[in-house]
Amino acid sequence: MSNLEKYRSLLTDVDALLLTGRVNRMYAAQYGIAEGVCVITRDEAFYFTDGRYIEAAQNHLEGFTALLVDREHPYADRINEVIAKYTVKTLGFEEAELTYAEYQRYSAKLHAVLVPYQDKLDAPRAAKEPWELERMRAAQKVTDRVFAELLDVIRAGMTEKELEAELIYRLYKYGAEEPSFDPIVVSGPNTSLPHGVAGQRELAYGDFVTMDFGARVDGYCADMTRTVALGFVTEEMATVYDTVLKAQLAGIAATRAGVLGKDVDAAARAVIDAAGYGKYFVHSYGHGLGIRIHEEPYASPAGEKPLCAGAVVSAEPGVYLPGRFGVRIEDVTVITDEGAQILTRSPKKLIIL
Repeated sequence: MSNLEKYRSLLTDVDALLLTGRVNRMYAAQYGIAEGVCVITRDEAFYFTDGRYIEAAQNHLEGFTALLVDREHPYADRINEVIAKYTVKTLGFEEAELTYAEYQRYSAKLHAVLVPYQDKLDAPRAAKEPWELERMRAAQKVTDRVFAELLDVIRAGMTEKELEAELIYRLYKYGAEEPSFDPIVVSGPNTSLPHGVAGQRELAYGDFVTMDFGARVDGYCADMTRTVALGFVTEEMATVYDTVLKAQLAGIAATRAGVLGKDVDAAARAVIDAAGYGKYFVHSYGHGLGIRIHEEPYASPAGEKPLCAGAVVSAEPGVYLPGRFGVRIEDVTVITDEGAQILTRSPKKLIIL
């Protein structure tokens, strides 16, 4: 079933769908256009965009009628043309993607009632199709290659910013269209910040260095974290690293389709709790990813939904000792009925450079 057909199957409570957010527009069209609006009816699908993107839309959006918007044909008028043609009375829309001002403008100008439909529109993205998984494998392959090269680049005396620059350069060099997100590159005491920002601190012997990054390839994300050491580690650093790795392996072992997200989180968290570091595991075990770097499903303490087969979920426990150091190890896994397939190929043993 194509993604467009999946969206048509949602037309049970509404007459048509209005997609204004870039992610679901890309998902429906299976091609990314920076600007635009989609309207999907039971019989026809439309993609409206301006002169900067109309040629790309007309050439690449299979199954869509691509029409130009301009001053004479603004978005609201184009949408109302579809509303009139197909007698649309209700439009399912992405309430999380519209500002209040945009919602007011659409409500005033469109000749149909807007019905909040975000959860239903997001749901099909959770289980990936085989072609989506291939894109994610390609993105992870780039990411793994970058990490392997960085092991020969990292040295005492370089700054976090310099390492971040080397990382980003290699993502583009090996085929990423862009990073999946702003990379996290931190060292020494800064590794205790789960989402720390690279600065001018110089890497030094005895540091942990944490790198959280990923490539985006053909619209789909990779995500991984590795923590390496420079020169040597203390006994406690080695203990914390071993604890985090055992927690991740426990979470992966608990992962399979049908298991609640919170139960996977609990399996990893129990290992860290038993080692006495429970209060220093300050985030969830994992999150779904795909077109977005964070999306359903979530393996968190609040994860009441069963994981579905085909979902791609990160496995990333961590321990962060404030002002001292932190460790995070992250792989990307594909959920199956039998367990979790790991897409990440980079080594996870403690690497001391």
